[in-house]
Amino acid sequence: MARNHRRMQRPARLNLVALMDIFTILVLFLMVNNGDVEVLQSDKNITLPESVSEQRPEESLTIKVTPESILVQGRAVERVEDALALEEMLIPSLQQELQHHAERAGPLSEEDEARGRSVIVMGDETMPYQLLQRIMSTCAAEDYRDISLAVSTLPEPALDAGQNTPEVAAR
Repeated sequence: MARNHRRMQRPARLNLVALMDIFTILVLFLMVNNGDVEVLQSDKNITLPESVSEQRPEESLTIKVTPESILVQGRAVERVEDALALEEMLIPSLQQELQHHAERAGPLSEEDEARGRSVIVMGDETMPYQLLQRIMSTCAAEDYRDISLAVSTLPEPALDAGQNTPEVAAR
């Protein structure tokens, strides 16, 4: 008993080895699980539609449609008014920009050639369907057939009824 009392009289020491192991595992876990959502650059002028889909898209070319213009990778290629005023279904300036990006990306593999190049269309929920149809037709004409639409993800109502914090992801 005397030996036990002497041991209890000494100040406690912290075992840092176990603590470092826990932090290492935590850091590895966070690094591995960090990359499952592609976060797109949000825009104040665009209100995305909402979705509860679980499927995540691959990273690809982004076409952003604001109320004023159509942007490819942040570069304005056409005004919305002008695109809607065209008589033909395809948008020539968007077509040229997509050709430019396809040339820079290089040839597709056999597997990718079957489904086409991928593109994400990010537009306001009030965007006219006619404009979306023209953009999608132009993309398909330039071999960008793997088209995803950007939406705000919402938690499923049964799981998180109280939360409404959307994050931007493409579908």
